[in-house]
Amino acid sequence: MNGEREKPSVEYWGKTHIKPGEKKRIRLEVGESYTGLSVRLPLLVWRGKQEGPTVFISSAVHGDEINGTGTIRELINNPGFSLKKGTLVLLPVVNIMGFERHSRYMPDRRDLNRSFPGSETGSLTSRLANLVYTEIISRCDYGIDLHTAAVRRTNFPNVRADMNNPGCKKLAMAFGCEIIVDQSGPDGSFRKCATTSGCPTIILEAGEVWKVEPTYLETALRGITNCLSMLGMTNKQPEPCPEPKVIQTTQWVRAGAGGFLQFHVSPGEFVTKGQLLATNAGLLGLEQESIYATYTGLIIGMSTMPAVSPGDPVLHIAKLQPKEMKKLEKALDAGDSDSLENRLREDLATNLHVTDIPEETN
Repeated sequence: MNGEREKPSVEYWGKTHIKPGEKKRIRLEVGESYTGLSVRLPLLVWRGKQEGPTVFISSAVHGDEINGTGTIRELINNPGFSLKKGTLVLLPVVNIMGFERHSRYMPDRRDLNRSFPGSETGSLTSRLANLVYTEIISRCDYGIDLHTAAVRRTNFPNVRADMNNPGCKKLAMAFGCEIIVDQSGPDGSFRKCATTSGCPTIILEAGEVWKVEPTYLETALRGITNCLSMLGMTNKQPEPCPEPKVIQTTQWVRAGAGGFLQFHVSPGEFVTKGQLLATNAGLLGLEQESIYATYTGLIIGMSTMPAVSPGDPVLHIAKLQPKEMKKLEKALDAGDSDSLENRLREDLATNLHVTDIPEETN
């Protein structure tokens, strides 16, 4: 489907002409603010000297998820990065109005990442979605969308992709995360809309909102350059990465009572079914409940807010078979202690207070 659809020329973006070998900064008209001032979407379009795929790299579809914004700025300012073939479209911030308010959502309180492909005559959010769909998605062959966890949560890096789509599978396997969550994505999401319209798109989920975290930056840049290398767009050789494990099932473990959490595991940790993950106690230390793993797997998401109410999500586990987990653990142990995968686990754990399991529950 990707090769069959007609795409607008990559030579012109609006009224801006971009020659092979050139890169230009462009601002697309989004709409107007409450004061009537023009709101524009900034992007950089870079054409290689040779023909090749057109790929977008985007961030901050949720306006407070700015780890990817820092990643794209780093890519733009990297003097060692060069584009040989194709066209690279860089969108540091998609939800520009939410970004300016440090908010996940648009000013009309809608979620941009549930609004694609949007409408030219719809709500403010729908109009922005339609602009991005028309001007970016429809012109690209592939996409990489950078995300973080929602507010008061952190994610261990994982790629999410529709592995039934050959283009998505190709990108996801090249990116280099330990875990690929095989999902097509929710209706109205940026990546599902792009993929179903012929632009296979994957997302990276990692880290926290309102931050640019060094190991996120390193993970995202490695993944992006690996994908571009795989597509033949650069002269850079792919960096060695762990063999990814494709996961179909994930689940949030939730608090059953209100209280204050004490975590016993950290992001990226392997856990077994029945393992104690957190202890939930009152403010004066009286234990309310013990929270256990519902199955064997890897911690890919955690709450960073220890105060919880009944039903609040606490830990997100990607399900693994015991043999699969042992294989991943063995590969991790065999690797360099200073590898990115090991440093990620250490860095993410520093944002949480994690203690050993109390002796009486051992």
